Amino acid sequence: MIPKNSFKKIAVAAALAGDSKKANPVAVLDLAGKSPLADYAVLLEVGSAPQLEAVEEEVQVKLKRDGVYCLHRDGTRSKNWKVLDYGGVLVHIYDAKAAEFYAISKVYEGARPVDWKPAPPAAPAAKPAPAKKAPAKKKAAKKPAVKKAAAKRPAKKAAPKRAAKKVPAKKAAKKAPAKKSGGKTSRKKWPSKEHSS
Repeated sequence: MIPKNSFKKIAVAAALAGDSKKANPVAVLDLAGKSPLADYAVLLEVGSAPQLEAVEEEVQVKLKRDGVYCLHRDGTRSKNWKVLDYGGVLVHIYDAKAAEFYAISKVYEGARPVDWKPAPPAAPAAKPAPAKKAPAKKKAAKKPAVKKAAAKRPAKKAAPKRAAKKVPAKKAAKKAPAKKSGGKTSRKKWPSKEHSS
């Protein structure tokens, strides 16, 4: 016998199992005081016969893992509607045609919906921005002791000086020809060194 206070957990587990197989819409209804048959109803709508089979199997496997077994099944030969009875929980799995034919929305009219979706994880609280610190005065950086470090290093040998290349003396510039006047070349005679003494 399933304890009455665990029916809600069973209904939520069945809804989650159906949702994992893409049943849509999924609803959990509280029938307390509305129905003598069950305390909760789980409504799982599917789009095809293969999906109906997959949802039914997923619900049964999930609940069996939790130690809850189906007491009665209805619609075993139907390809568009099945009901799984878990004592205080009825799980309806059906397609759109069956929902219309059986008027499921009218059958459970007035039942209170139950929030079965798990709460999203709470976002971490935003940390307040740290207060900006006033820029600290910069101290003059110490200069490294270059002299001490230089003394420790071995002195580099000076590279031998290369002999400068001798550049040959420039050739004497060619003298420009004297101007010709009237066809005769006039040359000035400079006094010779012998007579100037």
